[in-house]
Amino acid sequence: MTLTQLSEPYLEFAKKAFSREATYRVEVFTSIGSLVLRVYLLRSLWTALYSQNVAPRGIPLHSMITYATVALLMSLVLEVDGTRAIRDKIREGSIATDLMKPINLPLYFFSDGFGQTIFHALTIFPSLLFSLLLVHIDVPAAAALGAFALAFALGYLVNFFLNFLMNAVAFWTLETFAVQLMVRWASDLLSGQILPLAFFPGFLGRVVNDLPFAAIYSTPLRIYIGDLPPSAWAGAFMSQLLWLALFGGLSYVVWRSAARRVVVQGG
Repeated sequence: MTLTQLSEPYLEFAKKAFSREATYRVEVFTSIGSLVLRVYLLRSLWTALYSQNVAPRGIPLHSMITYATVALLMSLVLEVDGTRAIRDKIREGSIATDLMKPINLPLYFFSDGFGQTIFHALTIFPSLLFSLLLVHIDVPAAAALGAFALAFALGYLVNFFLNFLMNAVAFWTLETFAVQLMVRWASDLLSGQILPLAFFPGFLGRVVNDLPFAAIYSTPLRIYIGDLPPSAWAGAFMSQLLWLALFGGLSYVVWRSAARRVVVQGG
């Protein structure tokens, strides 16, 4: 069996997820309008903060507005959680029959989430055009743009496995709301999505930059605005790859243990 034949069903899963998301057209337009409003509010907020000398070290106002806008656009993709279906299937009890199907179930969850992600990524373009009417964001050189794309892809995978682990906890607890809430709060604060990690001083700043959350938002964003020089790109990519390998390995171990648990309980 060729690689194309192996991947074909998962491409279909992604297409179905894309089509499913596309049916909610009113929600799409509402999302775009909401995003444009948030871009305007962020520009106003950071302009007011900079006028009061409340600014992250080494990031001028224009770069900060670019940072906040790009972070907002990234969130359209990164906040899609296809692995939430794990928790839902466990609650319904359908996970047992799904495990019997001739597919790789974790890959199915990835494909389903990826289909949703592609659809939401497409909404970035009209959102970006409308946003440009409100703020002028910088576009980096081709090399930096390519490095940003790679860092963003690695951050997407780190985020997927982090969500996978949180939802897989449902095999033991049935409910993951508390775990997800704590991790989401930590991620919002420590990933650089809302505040650049330059706001964290000294030792604390070094610690938060080494956490996995920084690999999701902060690393791509710092590359985009030029806060991370080309000489530091290799080290940043290596850090992302290490977190990806760690979370990927943990996901494999947890999934194997969870699958055995279902088999034992279900006979």
